[in-house]
Amino acid sequence: MQNVKDYIVQHKDRFINELIDLLKIPSVSADPAFNQDVLNTADAVKESLEKAGCDKVEICETPGYPIVYGEKIIDPNLPTVLVYGHYDVQPADPIDLWTSPPFDPVIKKTDIHPEGAIFARGACDDKGQMYMHVKALEYMTHTGNLPCNVKFMIEGEEEVGSESLAWFVPRNKEKLANDVILISDTGMIANDIPSITTGLRGLSYVEVEVTGPNRDLHSGLYGGAVANPINILTQMIASLHDENNHITIPGFYDKVEELSREERDEMAKAPFSLEEYKKALDIDDVHGEAGYTTNERNSIRPTLDVNGIWGGYTGEGAKTVIASKAYAKISMRLVPGQEWQEITELFKKHFESIAPKSVKVEVKPHHGGQGYVTPIDNIGYQAASKAYQETFGVTPIPQRSGGSIPIVALFEQELKSKTILMGFGLNSDAIHSPNEHFGVWNYLKGIETIPYFYQYFTELSK
Repeated sequence: MQNVKDYIVQHKDRFINELIDLLKIPSVSADPAFNQDVLNTADAVKESLEKAGCDKVEICETPGYPIVYGEKIIDPNLPTVLVYGHYDVQPADPIDLWTSPPFDPVIKKTDIHPEGAIFARGACDDKGQMYMHVKALEYMTHTGNLPCNVKFMIEGEEEVGSESLAWFVPRNKEKLANDVILISDTGMIANDIPSITTGLRGLSYVEVEVTGPNRDLHSGLYGGAVANPINILTQMIASLHDENNHITIPGFYDKVEELSREERDEMAKAPFSLEEYKKALDIDDVHGEAGYTTNERNSIRPTLDVNGIWGGYTGEGAKTVIASKAYAKISMRLVPGQEWQEITELFKKHFESIAPKSVKVEVKPHHGGQGYVTPIDNIGYQAASKAYQETFGVTPIPQRSGGSIPIVALFEQELKSKTILMGFGLNSDAIHSPNEHFGVWNYLKGIETIPYFYQYFTELSK
């Protein structure tokens, strides 16, 4: 029976070319202009699952973009793994910062990826990582190595909040019934230091609008006499952190989970160089909440960041104007214990309360989700750890992530099963940024490792 390494060597070029074809489709869920491209990507995923060996594949309609569902049931008495991923991608803006077109994938060598990396929007988040599972299934079905049942649920709205998935999951509990959920939408520490994500932060995302005068005004005739919404907005935002970079919203920290000294010491064992971190980002110093390390600030502590701010004249040359309105988009990353709806309401109440009478403020909630923790004594985690040991030759480090996959908490609530996060991307892969990429080595290593998860999970389930 052919082993997975030999199968990958035999089909390597095809695996890479198939992913490149998928990456060429601009499936930007946030922009209605790409509506047909998102739908075309769903069709492409459906076709790939059929070719990989699923017995049943369907495009499930939702109030938004469809969910691609597939399954290969070999024996109802065996465990069932549910694979989740998403086929939508972030907008590619700003386009002019890309060194190659975002939807014209190219393979380029880098210092971290000397064997080459695929540069394209969605290469790592999440088309490349999702497609590893499709190719792993192909290997297992085509060589008779599938040890248990598998289901796929691939959505098209993860980058805009997964609203349709939240609608779909409670209505399809029987269809989605499983023993463990497997996701590759996270990363690992380094190619020689594998890690498994055991925690995700939650998210609250809002947009704020500050309105001053009823029209744009001449800054000479009116400046200093009426409130400038841009000035006011920046002052309000600045007040959301104190001198220790502590968030000043009343009640914000009330339910924050405080990790023990022992847990923090365990986290600190992960290799990390502050100097290399600063060098990679071209910054002179780091910045964050006092009393915590960089790795703690971006994983076990909540944050508040402005993701976009605009208003007034931003064109060429000068225009002396006081804008009528100013806007900002703000995200808060939350830790287990914080309820995202409650945090959104606390933000709204506080932000409105600090506005001077000279302006009107509107807070528009967008989307959010809960944080999540996977216990490392879970057999799913143990199966993943054994799989990494098999292909990397070392035991992976459990690691909490600063990112959010809001739907994971819903899976546990509705489907009553744990989620295992087996990511193969790196922090340097520039997800959500210009020049996003995914190492060819990482892509193929994921295909090699995933079948071992199935093998060990089936064995540990007995």
